[in-house]
Amino acid sequence: QVQLVESGGGSVQAGGSLRLSCAASAYSTCMGWFRQAPGKEREGVARIYQLIGMPDYAGSVKGRFTISRDNAKNTVYLQMNSLKPEDAGLYYCATLKYLRGTCTWDYDYRGQGTQVTVSS
Repeated sequence: QVQLVESGGGSVQAGGSLRLSCAASAYSTCMGWFRQAPGKEREGVARIYQLIGMPDYAGSVKGRFTISRDNAKNTVYLQMNSLKPEDAGLYYCATLKYLRGTCTWDYDYRGQGTQVTVSS
């Protein structure tokens, strides 16, 4: 079982930035970030293939968010810039299933999450 611990959430004004971190207890080929807002579906925000660092983003965050990883530390980051009120929610990281050379959005393990609040 992989333990995941997120940090870095908080409250910012629209246009601000936050950097989330996710420390994993073990290596995983694919890692991703999800967010969940009250009354909304869970959304896959960003994912990364750990070996060569190929990132992939949801259209709603492309150009504003950047996912990166430090394999030596088994840590994944999510840099969030130009935040909007609609970006608010519980952000959690997860180990993603790797299938046929692709990181899917199905996850094996997830963390408890860190809350992001964006005021207008």
